[in-house]
Amino acid sequence: MSGLRIEEHPDRLVVTLDRPEKRNAIDADLIAELHAVCAELEARPRLLLLTGGTDGIFAGGADIGQLRERGRLEALAAINSAAFARIRALPMPTVAAVDGPALGGGAELAYACDLRVCTERAVFGQPEVRLGILAGAGATHRLPALVGEARAKELLFTGRRVDAAEALRIGLVNRVVTEPAELLPSAHGLIDEMAKGSALALRLTKLAVDAPAAAHPQLDLVSQAVLFEDEEKHRRMTEFLERRRPR
Repeated sequence: MSGLRIEEHPDRLVVTLDRPEKRNAIDADLIAELHAVCAELEARPRLLLLTGGTDGIFAGGADIGQLRERGRLEALAAINSAAFARIRALPMPTVAAVDGPALGGGAELAYACDLRVCTERAVFGQPEVRLGILAGAGATHRLPALVGEARAKELLFTGRRVDAAEALRIGLVNRVVTEPAELLPSAHGLIDEMAKGSALALRLTKLAVDAPAAAHPQLDLVSQAVLFEDEEKHRRMTEFLERRRPR
């Protein structure tokens, strides 16, 4: 892959956007590579850490040169939004590690992940209306879910940028680290905490949380029924009880 660097681990995949000369702008080739990553994680589910590295840029947005030439048929093809929706729907939890600007499509890529960790120099923003378009790759529905409707509308209508401190305060990110060198260890630490749990329980928990309200409580009941019959559940609960047994 030319636009991504991939690191394979037994329990996770680390994917780094790698177009420094273009400020990690998201073009059609990068979208194709993200689809390939999704296919891999759908076939062999693992946790995902998605980052732009620690050089002060996550993704400066969609490739404006390509975007300017797209017409209505390309818009209807959902080029970026389909890839981001696929990331959102991955079986196992995903974490975005953001250092520096995450703007436009770059911000929407971060929103597509389940959790976000960033550095103090991270910046999020949706400048689309200033370019004559809307944030069509997920921000119009994911941003309200993250920060509330009124605040999301303000950010989408004005294009105002949000720094790391505000992002943490409004719930846009889960953690902020002081130094860029702390970013990836912090993100891996968050994944390590998730990896302590049952992989099947993680998958079904994500499925339940992301399901529409109408699916509950039936989905919860069926998921719990599956887990109650899982050998991993029995092993983990037995170990818990044995640790608590008086000596």
